[in-house]
Amino acid sequence: MSKITPCLWFDGKAEAAANFYVSVFPDSHVDGVHRAPNDYPAGKAGDVLLVEFTLMGEPFTGLNGGPAFQFNEAISFQIPVETQADADRLTDALSAVPEAEQCGWVKDRFGVSWQIVPRQLIRLIGDPDRARAKRAFDAMMQMKRIDIAEIERAAEDVA
Repeated sequence: MSKITPCLWFDGKAEAAANFYVSVFPDSHVDGVHRAPNDYPAGKAGDVLLVEFTLMGEPFTGLNGGPAFQFNEAISFQIPVETQADADRLTDALSAVPEAEQCGWVKDRFGVSWQIVPRQLIRLIGDPDRARAKRAFDAMMQMKRIDIAEIERAAEDVA
């Protein structure tokens, strides 16, 4: 059975987006660039129409569909991270709209939203000790960029 492949709609920037994303994520590559065989509403014959790419081992397609649709925060991609260095590197690479940063969410220069989620955060907010989970969650809710050490400190603070 095949996987579900997210298709991201771009206004002429699918190839640039794919090349950017594969430069940011490990185990990523552009798999194919397909040009339009004929004119279409958003472009001309020979323009890049579809870009197939893989991010962290997962397939994606970029479609140059034109300006009719824009990305919004209703869809985002979660990126699990192990370390603060990984969280910082991805936030720095992806965040192009600083005012959109909240709780580890960032918006890139193409308008796509990403969630940079430390595995420690998921473990802490799922902790059976609900008071501990609440402290971790409350700390995270105050952050723009995730600070793993601060979330861990908050979870342990019983003052």
